[in-house]
Amino acid sequence: MRKVLLIAVLAVASVMVYAQPRAIGGRLGAFNGVSYEHAIGEHNMIEVELGLSIDGYMNIFGKLKNVSINHLNSGGLNIQAACTYDWIDPFGATFPTMPKGEWHWYMGVGGAAGGGWRVTNWTVTQSTGVLTNYQRGWGFIAPAGRVGVEYDFWFPLQLSLDWRPTVGLAMMDIEDQYNDGIHAGVYWEVTSVSLGVRYKF
Repeated sequence: MRKVLLIAVLAVASVMVYAQPRAIGGRLGAFNGVSYEHAIGEHNMIEVELGLSIDGYMNIFGKLKNVSINHLNSGGLNIQAACTYDWIDPFGATFPTMPKGEWHWYMGVGGAAGGGWRVTNWTVTQSTGVLTNYQRGWGFIAPAGRVGVEYDFWFPLQLSLDWRPTVGLAMMDIEDQYNDGIHAGVYWEVTSVSLGVRYKF
């Protein structure tokens, strides 16, 4: 009897999770890619993203021997994944009722991770300006925040505009005339505002 009851509870729970509104589409910003939203009740959601950037300009600070890195100019493929838990219309602050569609705003917290390779040069603080060296790759892991606004049309389309700052730990695999090996640094992305276009289902 207990097994039957447990199976029934799990089945109902899975149906409830499956029945929550969802949306999937694209996200254009510092990293262009795929965005997925899954509602949890009426006032919360999970947002997951996977993005790519080619020839990206990475914000990383690191102090190495004879060099202080301010930014990395990547000549290869960069990838980033992020996930945040968002509160919809927090603090009871809502937009006026619309005759068609709905406006919402949201804020949340979560994490991001990513990396890339084929970095070919970096900007330094010393008088030499730019050193062209060879770096084998880089990666980062960071907490992330999110603040955004979205419009749900009366048909299955959703548009959003959000700001998702990330600041965390960077690891750089560097090879030059002074340094060879993995070095720690700080990664940040605090200026990017991204546009989302998603299909609701």
